[in-house]
Amino acid sequence: MSQMPQPPQLSACPTCDEPPQSGDRYCDQCGADLSAAAAAAEEASADRPVPPQLSGAVRATRPEPDPEDDYELAAPATGGQGQAADPRAAGSLGTDGTAPPAGPAPETGASTHTGADDAAGTGTCTCTGTGTGADPRLPGGEPGPRCAACQEGTIGQDGFCERCGHAQGRERDHVESELEGIAAATDRGLRHHRNEDAFSVSSAELPDGSPVVVAVVCDGVSSATRPDDASAAAAHAANEALMATLPLGAHPQQAMNEAIVAAAEAVNSLAVETDGPASHPEQQRHQNAPACTIVSAVVTSDILTVGWVGDSRAYWVPDDRTAPPARLTEDDSWAAQMVAAGLMSEAEAYADERAHAITGWLGADAYELEPHTASYKPDRPGVVVVCTDGLWNYAESAEEMARAVPPDARARPLNSAQVLVGHALGGGGHDNVTVAVVPFPAAPGRAGSA
Repeated sequence: MSQMPQPPQLSACPTCDEPPQSGDRYCDQCGADLSAAAAAAEEASADRPVPPQLSGAVRATRPEPDPEDDYELAAPATGGQGQAADPRAAGSLGTDGTAPPAGPAPETGASTHTGADDAAGTGTCTCTGTGTGADPRLPGGEPGPRCAACQEGTIGQDGFCERCGHAQGRERDHVESELEGIAAATDRGLRHHRNEDAFSVSSAELPDGSPVVVAVVCDGVSSATRPDDASAAAAHAANEALMATLPLGAHPQQAMNEAIVAAAEAVNSLAVETDGPASHPEQQRHQNAPACTIVSAVVTSDILTVGWVGDSRAYWVPDDRTAPPARLTEDDSWAAQMVAAGLMSEAEAYADERAHAITGWLGADAYELEPHTASYKPDRPGVVVVCTDGLWNYAESAEEMARAVPPDARARPLNSAQVLVGHALGGGGHDNVTVAVVPFPAAPGRAGSA
């Protein structure tokens, strides 16, 4: 997850005393401007002038945050089926922080799908995630959720216990989804207190009756305002656009380009919601507007197409592991620019602290939108792995990713997505983790979305 330059940090919001997240420029609780308050505090305590704000300069990068600033949980233990067990499920508590019900435990990561088809034959899928799972009544008889940590305090609207301050589980902390021929999973990770990633997966039929599946994965820029809303809006808008044009016969690359433009417009609209009346585009570029990256894959019976902006990636992993895997995308990042210019080797560039400073993103403050698209015709079956940097940080090269993907990934995409999330958690889980596993060629199945 990438960030803009960091302002001085406050221990609490000066307006409502809410502890800020690392890199926040506005309070999540009351919306106060934290960067201005922090700068004023620094000036008062250090007796030196506050560094002037850049005026009129184009922001070209969003540097990487310090992972040490986020909340740290215990290291994960190894779970079943090759994936790391969620360390938030400790002792007698379930993954949502509550005691599990009596009887056999449900299978990890189950999703609930509604099977009601409309007149056009399109189904829908509703994914279940880990929410607060809180007790609806407190010991004193007062209605309200009970804290999973202290078992006594009530949970405020901000998701924190009003007695002990413990952050409660949220619905987006861990979500999984599976449709015919595609699956995805997302997890908050072990260091961040909320999940700012989002995904959407869908399947449909082309005009000739052949199948097409779509995966969209977005990573919110954590130094921007409302990064979780930005990623959710982008994933939804891109999926809707692809599902509207592909069944009508649109060329996948053209449909992908239009979908990324639609996702960008959805994220841009959040800046208007945040800041009030729409401002001039030049003014928006200097605001801390909601922002995210995007990567998407469209897979048919003979072609796979990818599109992206930012540093989220897509990989090709063939079933035959003696055949070479491949990375299908090129990052919009400082490191990628250094390598492309021949100024550094890939190893040197990605070892630099500036490596994950992104040079392209979706958001009202982006200088310009340049969607990247590419199409491939694999000569053998395999899977496309679509993921955020929360995963590829632990399997950066195509060969490393291929080793992390289970051999039966094409037959069991959901299990493979779970294993890959576990791989990232087992490696440290420093970031939110999101991955979609898309088998190639696309298998015929009922159309739907999640």
